[in-house]
Amino acid sequence: MGFDVGVVPFNSDGWGPPDAPAAPLLFSRGDGGATQPANIPFAPFSRSEKLGRVADWTRNPNFGANASRAAAGSRDAVFDFALDESSALSGAAADDASFRLVDGKPPPRPKFGPRWRFQQRPQLPQRRDEEVEARKREAEKERARRDRLYHLHHRNAASGGGPGFGANRRDSPTLKSSVDIQPEWTMLDQIPFSTFSKLSFSVPDPPEDLLVCGGLEFYDRSFDRINPKNERRLERFKSRNFFKVTTTDDPVIRRLAADDKATVFATDAILSALMCAPRSVYSWDIVIQRVGNKLFFDKRDGSQLDLLSVNETSQETLPDAKEDINSAYSLAIEATYINQNFSQQVLLRDGNKVTFDEPNPFASEGEEVASVAYRYRRWKLDEDTHLIARCEVHSVTDVKGQRAFMTLNALNEFDPKYTGVDWRQKLETQRGAVLATELKNNANKLAKWTAQALLAGADMMKLGYVSRVHPRDHFNHVILSVFGYKPRDFSTQINLNTSNMWGIVKSIVDLCMKLNEGKYVLVKDPVKPQVRIYEVPADAFENEYVEEPLPEEEQVQPPAEEDATASAMDAAAEAEANGAAGVAEGEKDSSAAAV
Repeated sequence: MGFDVGVVPFNSDGWGPPDAPAAPLLFSRGDGGATQPANIPFAPFSRSEKLGRVADWTRNPNFGANASRAAAGSRDAVFDFALDESSALSGAAADDASFRLVDGKPPPRPKFGPRWRFQQRPQLPQRRDEEVEARKREAEKERARRDRLYHLHHRNAASGGGPGFGANRRDSPTLKSSVDIQPEWTMLDQIPFSTFSKLSFSVPDPPEDLLVCGGLEFYDRSFDRINPKNERRLERFKSRNFFKVTTTDDPVIRRLAADDKATVFATDAILSALMCAPRSVYSWDIVIQRVGNKLFFDKRDGSQLDLLSVNETSQETLPDAKEDINSAYSLAIEATYINQNFSQQVLLRDGNKVTFDEPNPFASEGEEVASVAYRYRRWKLDEDTHLIARCEVHSVTDVKGQRAFMTLNALNEFDPKYTGVDWRQKLETQRGAVLATELKNNANKLAKWTAQALLAGADMMKLGYVSRVHPRDHFNHVILSVFGYKPRDFSTQINLNTSNMWGIVKSIVDLCMKLNEGKYVLVKDPVKPQVRIYEVPADAFENEYVEEPLPEEEQVQPPAEEDATASAMDAAAEAEANGAAGVAEGEKDSSAAAV
């Protein structure tokens, strides 16, 4: 298959094509008329028309409707007469320009390039859902918290003479030592908490119940259905007596020690303080007495162990003034009263009690006592060492025809501004978030409650959520919810290792067994995470003055408290807050009028 290039005419007489070509390049129409080149683009013209251009090198190839096509073939655009208005092909070009595709979608723009590099990205419309609103509220609360801490620090610094804020903070009640270290005391050892976390000991045998004293009332299951929308007022039980007796003052423990039933004696409150020592922040102390081959762990009268700490492990700083209702001391008193009243209100007070071997060893005859049972249990630490502890349970219930012991404790909310979580709004929908916040702010208290429930062999531990009626009213409270947990499951949830708990107790017992006979005190440092052991005189802590909290009836009462109804109490508390704001406004107006 060949390709014929045709005949090229040759002009022998001069330059240019000959007058009569050797072979016809044009096809005739047969009538002797005009001819047209074959397969050659040609712009027709007549003799009356001006001759156009063979090639236009000055034309802009990117001009006009066919710019993109001309740009693609810019080399041939100089020979294209379709855009020439004088050309006969301009009409066909106009027809082509009027043609449109059905799909008129523009081609996609490049995401990157010179034109897009410095252009601002279009903003998406803001989401207005609950998550965004919740984040805004949390950010506002965090900003308010930082502002409050900033003003608090500057106010304390100003009162302490500027840079001396650290000294004032160190002298605050929360960071003071729980006991005054006397110069005649001899420090024998100091143990950092870092060594406690490495200890582990497993009690070989389950505990043995030697004696159970007291009486228990049944738990009222209707409190499990309480929610923030169906809250209940917290009642007061002034006629029922609660006892916080130390180890050596317990007549049952004295009797067991005389019978040589064990070598180490303590209470569940003292043991739980030792077991959860690495989680503690505030200072506490335990008195240790070595008598013969026996060891007694005691607490002082009015000790910190009798009170419940509030926000001990929180990052928020509480007011230092002892008279402030939100100070650490005032909150501890309030939390202790709440726990006592809560533990009696959630019971069925129908006279039906479960009695045990002996009555309450601390109650007088005819005295009304709280529902509590004391289980004297013995653990075997090694072949020569046994430990007896008095453990408390607060209630009993029937589970599948069997009696189950329960412990009853209450967490208290004093001001949502300090925690950032409002129980009335979160308890129903975000119970886990509320519990996680409490585990962060009260890790030591919850761990001690769990340890006490494990020591007492309780089948269930009930946690109540109690809040103030008004943030500025620390006398009136409501129960918002009550939840139950199994102690072993809850200890796993809060990362409380029972082997580590017993390892701490075993190490302290082994250390004290090497000491001589006498009296010692174990003190948690108020600032550093460590404990110290001091040797003290035999008569220490016997005749010292103890500042005990005032009875509730002697404390300053809020107005209209006893005879008012529940709504009137709320109105009085709110009126007190509004009255303070009104006084401030009145002073502002009077000063403006004076000016």
